[in-house]
Amino acid sequence: MLSPPLRYLKTFHIAAIRRSFKAAGDELFITASAVSHQIKTLEEQLGLILFNRSARALTLTPAGAYYLEHIGAVFSRLDEATEQLHRRFAREVVRLQVPSFFASELLVPRLAGFSARHADTNIQIATGSTRNNEHAADCDVSIVVGHGQWSDVQATQLFAQTYVPACSPLLLRQSQIRVATDLAQGSLIAHNYRPDLWDRWAQQAGIQTLRPKQLIHFDTMSAMVHAAEQGVGVALVSAPLAAARFYSGTLTRLFDCELATGESYYLVTRAADADRPGVAHLIGWMLQQFGSPPHEQNLTSDEIR
Repeated sequence: MLSPPLRYLKTFHIAAIRRSFKAAGDELFITASAVSHQIKTLEEQLGLILFNRSARALTLTPAGAYYLEHIGAVFSRLDEATEQLHRRFAREVVRLQVPSFFASELLVPRLAGFSARHADTNIQIATGSTRNNEHAADCDVSIVVGHGQWSDVQATQLFAQTYVPACSPLLLRQSQIRVATDLAQGSLIAHNYRPDLWDRWAQQAGIQTLRPKQLIHFDTMSAMVHAAEQGVGVALVSAPLAAARFYSGTLTRLFDCELATGESYYLVTRAADADRPGVAHLIGWMLQQFGSPPHEQNLTSDEIR
């Protein structure tokens, strides 16, 4: 005798547990009449009555009770096999949120190393232009800028955030910038979300009021740095993230004075996600790669001392 169709068995299993064709239909997204029809077809194929039907109740016959016991075990083993199949063979997807400039300067240049070691893990990387001061609900791992005061996540400090003025070498040669007060002669580049940083840097540099000839705002650090490299003006850039550009010479750091905001870059995840293999591998690799400030040699311009 051939086994009945799996969908009929699934319908019987749910109806037998629920003791209701209507409840089974709601769970299966079909009508109670469709459930009744499938059960009747199953009974005809088996040549057995599985349910006692009455106006007030739906009960199992001895044959139905026997079938439920064994069908339930089959579906339990099927669910277990499906779960094990997914765990063993499915490719895990890890969702990573990173500030765009962190991604371009630190993550992307080293990402091939992680990919080579963990080819079975897919990564979805988000680099939105919104504020990066919290762990997004739809991400597994985030690089977040803040003070580390998050109660609902696991946060590991990577390195401190500091800012320094920088511009293109050509703009520096063509300008009259020699001391900090000379910045008022030209254009300054600022971040939309941190408009106070130039004033805070100026105060630390001993300038009471910094009134530039022109102020240009961008919504990402990446855009600010690119504009500075193109000679648009002087940008207040992240010192640790721009270290490679200082070293390569596309950007020139103007002064030794750094603005320390008290913030740091943190690697953040939820406790529930931290034990997943793909997440754990990514976190371990990122701590190894970014657990200390990017190397920055003495790159202060020879023209400004």
